[in-house]
Amino acid sequence: MKYWLLKSEPDVWSIDQQRKAGVKGAIWDGVRNYQAANNLKKMKKGDLCFFYHSNIGKKVVGIVEVIKESFIDPTDEKKYFVAVKFKHKKTFNNPVSLEVIKNHPHLKELSLVKQSRLSVMPIDTKSWKIINKISNIKK
Repeated sequence: MKYWLLKSEPDVWSIDQQRKAGVKGAIWDGVRNYQAANNLKKMKKGDLCFFYHSNIGKKVVGIVEVIKESFIDPTDEKKYFVAVKFKHKKTFNNPVSLEVIKNHPHLKELSLVKQSRLSVMPIDTKSWKIINKISNIKK
């Protein structure tokens, strides 16, 4: 299993909307950055992703799970880019802010900090555990 981080503007698609999508999940489409699209293509069923509210809030607010691996994005007329389907796993009681991540000695090297415009990025296992611990979520 691998770990990822997905960024979404909460006024476009929020963790609450993802939760309301239920077990059938929702399609993550509209990604038009090549690096982010390549990350979507690497995702496997069962991989877990942090759900990050960007622009408004700037914090990790929960976890979603890959339930369908990459397929042609139905919103892409040229049929180059892909989409992935996710279902809600957990909403954090204590979201982890970008400020906390930037100030943590291990987390400040994450793509979230270094490549702030990238919308889909891998997260290493150690960082995954640290962010979960900060949010008071125990495995």
